Amino acid sequence: MRIKQRTELFLVVCFCSIQERILRKEFEEEMAEAAIESSEDPSEETEELEPLEPEDNGTFQQVSNLLNIMDGESVKTDPAGAGLDMRKMLASVIITEKATTEPSVVMNALIRCLQVPEISTQRKINIYSILQEIIQQEGELEERCVQRLVAIASREMRDILEMEGYLRAEVASDTLVALSRNHFSLVMYELQHHLKPLSLTDEFVILTLAKLANGNVFEFMPYMGITLATVFTMLRLANEAKMRQAICSAMETFCETVQFYLRHLEDSVYPVMTEEQFAMKLFPMYRYFVTVWLRNHNLEVKLGVIKSLKPMLSLLLPNDDLREQVYDYIPLLLGEYQGSLEALFITQVLRQILEMSVTTNTPIPPMQLHTIFTELHVQVCSRAPTQQQYSSQNLTEIVHCFIALARSYPKELMKFFLSQMEMSKEAIRVGTLNLIRAVVSADEPRMSIRTIYLATRVVKNTLSDTRSKVRMAILRIISQLALSGFQDRIKGWGLKYVSVQLTLSTYKLTNHRESCYQRDLEEKMVHKVTMDTVRVITSSVSGMTNEFWVRLLCYIMETDYTEALTPICISLTNLAERQLHTKDVEANATGKGRHVDLPAPQKLLARLLVLMSSPYKGEGRGIAMLNLLRTLSQSIAPSMADMWELEIPLLVKYLEEHTEFTWNQKTWEDKLIQFLRNSLKKTRGSNWSLRLSKELNNQIESFDSPSLEKGFLYRALGLTLAMGLEADKVEVLLLELLYRTDYSNDFDREGVILCFGLCARGQVKTVLNVLHDFEERIQESEQSWQIGAWRKDHPWRRETVKGALMVMYSCVASYCHPQMLLSHVDNPITTKIIHHYSSSCQDVCLKIAFMKSVVQVTGAVRNIKDLEDFPFAHKATLTGIIMAIIKAEPPDSLVSPVRTMAMDALLYLSKLRPYYSTEENSELMDIGIHSVISLQPPGENNESIKTLYVNALHALEQLMEGLMQRQLDPKGLQEMVHLLEKWILSEREWEREKAMNLHLHLMQIYVQSVGVCIPLKLGQFGSLVGLIAPCTCDSHRRTRLASMDVLSSLLDLHASQTCSSWGASKELELEKCKEDLQGSDMEKLVSASSRIAKVACLQFNCDEVVSIIQKLCENIGAMDLQHDKASVTWVSVFLQMRVKELEDKVAEILGAILVHLPVADQPEVRRLLIEGILLLAHYHQETVLTSLLRQPLPMESHLTEVWLAVAENVPFARTMLHGLMGRLQSRFTPRVNATSKADIWRLAAVDPLMTLCTIHLLIEKMDDELPDLFPELIYTLLLQLSSSQGPEAVSPVLKTWRLVHKGTLPEEINPQRVAIKSMQLLFRRLRGDPLLYILEEQDVWTLLESSSTFLQGVSLLARLCLRHAEGYQQRLSELVLRGMASEVLSCRISSTAVCVEFMRDPILYREKLLKPAVLMLEKGVDQEDEALRVLSLRALGNMALGAPRKVRQYRKLLLEKCLCSLRGPVSPSVTSEGMEALAKVLAELREGDVGSAFDAISERCRTFFDNESELLRLKAFILFGKLAKVVGISKKHFFKEEVKKAWVPLMLHCQDPCSDAAQACVTTMFQCVQFWGWKALEGSLDQSNAIEAKEMTVFQITLCSMLAQKKPAVLYRFLLETMTYVRSNLSRIRIAACNLAGIIMNHMTAHYLKKLDFPSLRNSLQELQLDSDPGVWKAALETLKILDTCSQHRLLASPKGTS
Repeated sequence: MRIKQRTELFLVVCFCSIQERILRKEFEEEMAEAAIESSEDPSEETEELEPLEPEDNGTFQQVSNLLNIMDGESVKTDPAGAGLDMRKMLASVIITEKATTEPSVVMNALIRCLQVPEISTQRKINIYSILQEIIQQEGELEERCVQRLVAIASREMRDILEMEGYLRAEVASDTLVALSRNHFSLVMYELQHHLKPLSLTDEFVILTLAKLANGNVFEFMPYMGITLATVFTMLRLANEAKMRQAICSAMETFCETVQFYLRHLEDSVYPVMTEEQFAMKLFPMYRYFVTVWLRNHNLEVKLGVIKSLKPMLSLLLPNDDLREQVYDYIPLLLGEYQGSLEALFITQVLRQILEMSVTTNTPIPPMQLHTIFTELHVQVCSRAPTQQQYSSQNLTEIVHCFIALARSYPKELMKFFLSQMEMSKEAIRVGTLNLIRAVVSADEPRMSIRTIYLATRVVKNTLSDTRSKVRMAILRIISQLALSGFQDRIKGWGLKYVSVQLTLSTYKLTNHRESCYQRDLEEKMVHKVTMDTVRVITSSVSGMTNEFWVRLLCYIMETDYTEALTPICISLTNLAERQLHTKDVEANATGKGRHVDLPAPQKLLARLLVLMSSPYKGEGRGIAMLNLLRTLSQSIAPSMADMWELEIPLLVKYLEEHTEFTWNQKTWEDKLIQFLRNSLKKTRGSNWSLRLSKELNNQIESFDSPSLEKGFLYRALGLTLAMGLEADKVEVLLLELLYRTDYSNDFDREGVILCFGLCARGQVKTVLNVLHDFEERIQESEQSWQIGAWRKDHPWRRETVKGALMVMYSCVASYCHPQMLLSHVDNPITTKIIHHYSSSCQDVCLKIAFMKSVVQVTGAVRNIKDLEDFPFAHKATLTGIIMAIIKAEPPDSLVSPVRTMAMDALLYLSKLRPYYSTEENSELMDIGIHSVISLQPPGENNESIKTLYVNALHALEQLMEGLMQRQLDPKGLQEMVHLLEKWILSEREWEREKAMNLHLHLMQIYVQSVGVCIPLKLGQFGSLVGLIAPCTCDSHRRTRLASMDVLSSLLDLHASQTCSSWGASKELELEKCKEDLQGSDMEKLVSASSRIAKVACLQFNCDEVVSIIQKLCENIGAMDLQHDKASVTWVSVFLQMRVKELEDKVAEILGAILVHLPVADQPEVRRLLIEGILLLAHYHQETVLTSLLRQPLPMESHLTEVWLAVAENVPFARTMLHGLMGRLQSRFTPRVNATSKADIWRLAAVDPLMTLCTIHLLIEKMDDELPDLFPELIYTLLLQLSSSQGPEAVSPVLKTWRLVHKGTLPEEINPQRVAIKSMQLLFRRLRGDPLLYILEEQDVWTLLESSSTFLQGVSLLARLCLRHAEGYQQRLSELVLRGMASEVLSCRISSTAVCVEFMRDPILYREKLLKPAVLMLEKGVDQEDEALRVLSLRALGNMALGAPRKVRQYRKLLLEKCLCSLRGPVSPSVTSEGMEALAKVLAELREGDVGSAFDAISERCRTFFDNESELLRLKAFILFGKLAKVVGISKKHFFKEEVKKAWVPLMLHCQDPCSDAAQACVTTMFQCVQFWGWKALEGSLDQSNAIEAKEMTVFQITLCSMLAQKKPAVLYRFLLETMTYVRSNLSRIRIAACNLAGIIMNHMTAHYLKKLDFPSLRNSLQELQLDSDPGVWKAALETLKILDTCSQHRLLASPKGTS
């Protein structure tokens, strides 16, 4: 043998070496070609790639692209994974199909792809998978291509095996296996090349060999021997677990392959190896596996070894020589039970060995038997470890092991079992008994009688064990013995044991304890097994009929454990049938019955009827009992037998046609009651019914409450009592029942009530008498009544009895004959019900009983035919009680059916006369709605509350419908909707849903009942629709759909009442909208609601449009955002479609929107409302504008938002700005009469401050520079500012503001500030940053804000606008002229102030506006207002600046108006402005142009030289200087005299305290010097603007010296005039006068000195010594000195002095 193996190994090695050389040569040639290719094309980097033909290159590119697709789809993660897999599969299919035409090209391309470096694992897997498909479909392939693929796959298979490497190796291995089907030699050579003796090969080489052996059995067989031998040499080298697992797996496959080969030897063409040869090769490996590897600690290795042993043993055990050696290693296998290895696999191997030992009759060594018994027995009697996944399968295998052992070693096994039974552990006994049962049940022909005998002996030793599991195991063995044909083995001890267990288990089950739940379950199992055993025994064991008959018959009547009744009844039926068909049955039964108390027929019938009320209990006892009744019919009641023969089969058929899940309890009970009624009819005239009643009454205590049986018992009792003939005995039974009933038990109480009601059907007077007698007895014995119903320590019992009595009376009314009812319904029935309720504590139970009683009584009265006008006397009393009950119920919780029953009672009462009034109807509706709709829906898991909730809703619907039937008209409909409105608008979705469903229900009732008969009131339709419309966007789907149905009903009603068109297209559109409302997308819901509005809109007239919009606006803010969106959507739709028709309704609509706009918190809602306002404003501007401007200040946020929306629409905003400016300008224009409705609204009074605020807001927010509106806006704002400066300029406080707030407006909200801010915004809009900067720099806004500087600011603003705001001068000029013509003084003043600046510019002249401007100014000069006169004069004077050429044309007007300002008692400002204007005008005129006005001007001018006003002095000096320039020849002499008159003031005022006046005076004096005609005088004065005091003194000295020489008289007059100034109010003038007087005195001639009044002069100068100014008294002192000097000179010069 060894020599042969060595020879095979040598041949294989030689073959491998030769093949290796051939492959190496081919490989070298390929390498050489690759090197040449690489040198020709350096860009190629892959070392083993062959050059491709052009078409091959294209195929390679296509394959690469398809593989890229597969790789890309593999890494993507997309929920639509099916699509990605489809693309991947499609790419694979394309490559595979291409291989059908060009297999070699495609294979080479794929192999080339495999050789690309750094290829991903997934890509390789894809390539190998495609290669496998190609190999399978093509079969034979090109050898060279196959060789390359084999080499690549082999290398891939043997690479480093990390996780991804395992995947690559596995697919490479599968590829080699696929190739082996047609190229086995190449693949086998490659694998054998790597399988060398005494050298550990790679894991996948062995696994691939196993796959080859499995797929190519006959081809592999020549290599099997050498392969097994080589693998055996590796066993000692395989230390890693994975390698050992691979070898075990391979050995398992090799053995299975050998078995297949041996089974099909006739098909083999290779040299044959016998089974013995294979076994000899395998046994060393088996020994090594069991002795070495099985002891390995790695569980996976152990599992692999165990799994490989089974196929090994299949080859080893048939060999007689090796079998005994295998037995030697059994202890090693048994030892593995102690480890953690799965026991099933060990047991399977052990079973294989044991069964083979039985088959071959080769005994196991005796010394191993006990070990085998013990290890297997432990597996059965101990619980399997938690990690054992196959414990049940393991037990099955162990049973087979024991059966095999029992066949070979019965005596030893039973001896072992007996030893185990001696132990007291329950698990060991149960396990042993189960094994015995398995042995007994084994269908083994070799199982001897001796074995059964030994087994029964073992069982008998444990009969005294009372543990449940042991008892069940023994009972099962007894049953199995009977079934297996060993009946004689159980007679005696077996039947006795079964009887004892039947009695014992029944007793324990009927006397169980609640705390022993587990024990009860076990006892139930014992009882079930006992009953099964009884059934088996009675059906298989003969001679038991008479023995069990009496015991089983009594069992039915006595046992409380009804679960056993079905099998007992079946057994009794079988036994009864046997007795009937046996000749001596009656005799035998009589003999047995002597010692047994058989039940009476009525007792048996009562028992079976009651039990049959639950026919499917106890495995369907109903059919069994019916069959028993039918069998015993002649024994129970011969008169009923024929009827039973007909009816019992029908009852059985009903039960057979149904199951416990499909039957109907009431239907079945009705059938039984009818069966009982028909049966009792057969005994009419006898006391059979009464005796049956007594038996039924006696059984009441036998059943628990509640139970179906007891409920049927009460019903049957009532029926039998009703058919009783002796009333006195019926009364006794009824009273006994009343006294015995536990009224605290709901079930018993209801059962007694039903019993009394059924009894009243035939014994109504008897029942009422019994109730009356019972009431009297318990009242008489209230303190001592035996059941304690009225005891004070148990008040609830007293109320329970009262409740029961109430329902009994109503039940009597419900069941008694109608004619009897009318005579008893008021008294005593209803009277007693009210009495019992009123005299009770009125708890929930009493309320329920009371309502139930009312419903039953009223329902009974209502059901009486031909009732006519029967008045229910107690209706009002009952209604009041029920309303009080409903009001007392908690509004937010539902814990009892009280409110449901109360509403049902009210509904029943409403149908009886006398009917409720309208007010009573409304009150009842309100109470019912409030009681139910406020309830929150119960959770899904709370079925009881859910049922109460549904019932309450249904009761409310029925009540509302019933009450509404009494008032089916528009008023009733409106009243109903009014009651539901607050619930429809509730914030809670469940309240909205219920209210809407109720609305829909009642609306449908109304439409069906009324239709077109009674039209709705004006506006009622719109109000109804407006309430429901927002609910079409409710967040709750059912509410949306219900609201849609309500709208459809309303629209149908309106269309029918107005005869309007309502075509199929509209119906179809509404249906589509309803479908869209099914979704949850908010945008789609709003869209659907909008479409509904469009359909409905055309059905409304204008009044209804107003009503629906008002109602929709009222809804805003009442609910959530969805409702608000729906409301405003409907408003928008109605306005868009009907706005042109609503001219007379605009104010109402706008008022409704504005009132409710602040409530809208959501921007979207406000936006839609505002769009509606803008739409109204677009078509009805004046109405909307007036309404908006009459809103209170400060401007509310919602109103601001309206104007912001206006500002966003620039064209519309410009239109609104025109309207706003018109409102402000209308105050300055004459009022006209209105000719249209628009005029009425336009001319309506509005607050200017509100208008200003609105203008400011629009200017601020508009995206437009407003160039064309700039002049009008500036002009309007200036007019408003001017009006704020006048006497009417009190800060306005709106009347509306007073109504809302207390106090005045905030400081920042006043006309001046708002107007100024608006003007600032306007200038900023013009992008005139320089102008804006100048305005701010020159404090124009500050000037405008103050009333004292307002006109100054206006002038400055106008001046700067003329300079910088080009393009607007013409329009501003026109507006200014229009303002100057206004009747409002402030408007004229501000316009004139602007005109002042415009007159300085040529603009008026260029635009030919000068003449109207002058005419307006002429009128202004003549006005009484000082400011207007000043501004007019200033503007006239500015003509010389703006239109100098036109001065001469208007000189007469100018001179006249200016002179007028110098005359008369006018203000200094007017005079000053007149002189300034004259000065400007004179600059443009010549002497001849002035004419006679010259003299008047000169004279009037001099009068102001000494005026106290510095301004007047200044203007007078300037004007006089202008006159000096105008003087020509004709006026020279005149003016020369004027100069002389004015010279002293001029010289003095050169020292004027006002520097400007002094400078002007000096300038004027320079201009007047020429009129003296002295060149020397002209040369003595410096012509500079500034002149010092010394220079003035020099000039004065020069002038005085010349005057003294030439005109001493003038000098003298000058002195006298000068002395008048020493009393001037100006200290500097007084000083100048003193100085000038001294100079004049020094130059006066003696002649004129004599004329002086020296005392007077001295007195005047001495008075100045007391002046407060030091300069004055110093100057006066100097002048006194001069005066004294002159006085001395005068004395010397006098005759006296001379003498």
